[in-house]
Amino acid sequence: MDVGITIQRAYEKQHPWVDLSAIGFCYVIDFATMGQINRQTQRKRRVRRRLDMVYPLVSGTLPKSQSWPASPGAAAGAGASSSPPGVGGGKGSRPGLGTLNRSHLQRLAIAQSRVLIASGVPTVPVKNLTGSSPVNPALAGITGILMSAAGLPVCLTRPPKLVLHPPPVSKSEIQSIPGISHSCRKTTKKQAKKGKTPEEVLKKYLQKVRHPPDEDCTICMERLSAPSGYKGPQPAVKPDLVGKLVKCSHVFHLHCLVAMYNNGNKDGSLQCPTCKTIYGVKTGTQPPGKMEYHIIPHALPGHADCKTIRIIYNIPPGVQGPEHPNPGKSFTARGFPRHCYLPDSEKGRKVLKLLLVAWDRRLIFAIGTSSTTGESDTVIWNEIHHKTEFGSNLTGHGYPDINYLDNVLAELAAQGITEESLAQEKD
Repeated sequence: MDVGITIQRAYEKQHPWVDLSAIGFCYVIDFATMGQINRQTQRKRRVRRRLDMVYPLVSGTLPKSQSWPASPGAAAGAGASSSPPGVGGGKGSRPGLGTLNRSHLQRLAIAQSRVLIASGVPTVPVKNLTGSSPVNPALAGITGILMSAAGLPVCLTRPPKLVLHPPPVSKSEIQSIPGISHSCRKTTKKQAKKGKTPEEVLKKYLQKVRHPPDEDCTICMERLSAPSGYKGPQPAVKPDLVGKLVKCSHVFHLHCLVAMYNNGNKDGSLQCPTCKTIYGVKTGTQPPGKMEYHIIPHALPGHADCKTIRIIYNIPPGVQGPEHPNPGKSFTARGFPRHCYLPDSEKGRKVLKLLLVAWDRRLIFAIGTSSTTGESDTVIWNEIHHKTEFGSNLTGHGYPDINYLDNVLAELAAQGITEESLAQEKD
């Protein structure tokens, strides 16, 4: 007989109620009146069964040791003598739930769940079986309640575990990465060549435009045929001069481009505000720190055919420099050292080499406001995503993720870091 049909008949005919107190929740669902009752507050509310959903049928039989209550009347009050949902009754019945304590009831519910899982019944992860979860029990059980009300079996499972770090690794098991010198790198700070004014820096990226097009400058939003609308500190160029960037051909007031450059990192590079094309070598404002990298003898989920590259970033708290948001003010550095992981494959090593370029150019971290904690003047990630979860992907920062390596290569390219950058770094 189909397990799905057996369970449905049992719920609707033999046992038209579900008491969730057996697994730590204070709700009773009564299918006869289609009501939900809180056993602590006695508050009642109506529930509705969806009629447009087809019951999932699976083939197989349930073990004889599982049994349904002999009659609906057995659940008349608190501590009623009843058995967990199953198939059969009478001689096969287990002791009444009223004679079992909370831990026994939880083990009984978990054992029943395993039977349903083995039979192919859909499962619902519920995290609060032991009461240790910060999630409110009512919230943890709401999915199960709704599924019960819809006539679906509720099968409790233990949630998957978060695995942030690999198993312990001894020093003798750590290997250097072939083709990459050293295993540690400290932050370097590259400055623009001294003696060059902003106008001189930008001159090599621009062509003068004598007859500006009939459109707006996307920096000041004034017409290109009119003088620049920039009202800040005045650059040493005429406000009516117009220039075109040589690669992307976007046109701006020269006055506006110089002002934009002066408000940036002033590192000798320029990024088009319209299409983000980078001119020169873009660098960031990452504070001083250390980057370590090596191979460990463990495989990442989805990359069982290779070992793992582990990256360890360590940035201490300090005082902000002139390139930071609040010069002279202290900044915090939460969560360091931060461990990140790449597969030790050909593409994984390529990503590492480009990450080393990004580190040297001070582009991996910045000082700003944390999007997770809201803390200001703290070290934050800077638009190059890393995988910080080793053996799972519960947070979205782990494996398996078949698109991650391609995505991070695209993010690096958006910062001006490509394979051509590797040759530039050697020069």
